[in-house]
This record gives sequence, structure tokens and C-alpha cells, in this order.
Amino acid sequence: MRFVALLVGDIRFQYKYGFYFLYGIFSLMYSVILQLLPEAWKANVSVLMVLSDPAMLGLFFMGAILQFEKEEHTLHSIAVSPATVYEYMLSKLVSLGIISTLVALLLASVGGVLDHPIRFCIAVFLGSCLFSSLGLVLATKTSTLNQFLIATAPCELVITVPAILYLFWDSSSWFLLHPGSSLITLFLSDEHILFAFFSLLVWTLLCVWLAIYATKKFFLTLGGTCT
Repeated sequence: MRFVALLVGDIRFQYKYGFYFLYGIFSLMYSVILQLLPEAWKANVSVLMVLSDPAMLGLFFMGAILQFEKEEHTLHSIAVSPATVYEYMLSKLVSLGIISTLVALLLASVGGVLDHPIRFCIAVFLGSCLFSSLGLVLATKTSTLNQFLIATAPCELVITVPAILYLFWDSSSWFLLHPGSSLITLFLSDEHILFAFFSLLVWTLLCVWLAIYATKKFFLTLGGTCT
């Protein structure tokens, strides 16, 4: 029940601060752009949009979320409450994963790449958990929003550049060791699916583990416990 309460609180929080409104606008804007593109470009561009925005939403916004929670003193309350770090993190990952998956589904539908909806949703949700966990690690290590934004820039390059090379230049299977390329394969291809899924899962679990470790240390600085 604590997890459900945290999840409802996070969804309300994201609604209050305009996350749903913002991504409604983005979805509309991206959909219009996709409709204006030549038919041959739509699939790759829609996949690139999904990878670089809704899937990476948590990486962009986790710093802002933690800053807002600090200003509203909810973070200190959660840190000393009976809620565990696992429940706090899972609530964040699921609530942001819902937005990511809904927006990605819309873009994939418009781009004509939704041949395998269940596989697509699982891939987007896993990718969202990976990037949100990475965002949480960076957010706990930085003290201001500007520091967080600067810290995310190298991560965005490391994630997107190899994936773009894989999408437009070289589709060698060794690129699947990279999580962005694995996501693209799960979106578009019918080959190397198990390898891509395993690679994405390993990266996601690694980042979730790092986020748990970082969040536990962060909660200790707020007077909380390490559970």
C-alpha cells in the first residue's frame, strides 16, 4: 500500500508540475512533424524521436523532480518515513515509465513502426527505467538544477551518438551491446531480438542497482535510513 500511495503521489506531482501537459504538447508537435515528412523517412525519424525524448524523459527530468521535492520538503519527509528506498525508486520509475510509454506509443503509431506493440511497450518501459535510474544517480550527486543539466550532457551524447550511427550507418550486431542500439532493434527489427532484449535488461538492472546505491546514500544525508 505504501508503494501505491507513493505512485499516486508521484503521478499527482507530475500532473501538478505540467509533465502531462508538456508531453501532450510535445506529442502533438512531433506528430505534426512526422506527418509532414516523406513516407520513407517516417520510420527512422519516429524511432529517433522515441529514443531521444520519451524514452529518455527520466534522464531530463529527474533533477527537476528532486529539486521540486526539496523545495516542497517532501523529500525530507519521505526520507524519514517508513517508505523504503526501493518503494521510492519504483514509484519514480513506474510513474515516469507510464508517460514515456504512452507518448512513445503515439509516435510509433504515427510513424508506422508499431508492428509489435507488446514488445515495443516492454522495450520503451525498460529503456525509461534505465534512463530514469541514470537521471536519479546524477540528481543525487548534484545540488542544483544547472549542475544536473551539465552532468546529463555527456550521458546524452554517449547514449544517442552510437544509436544514431547504428540506425543510419552501421547495423553490425556488436552495436547491440549498447542500450540505445538495443532499443532501436527492439523497435524496428525482427533479428537479434533476444540478444537486444538481454543487453537492454542487463544495462537497465545495472543502472537500477547504481540508482539504489546512490539513493540510499542520499537519503542518509537527509536523516533517513538505508533501507
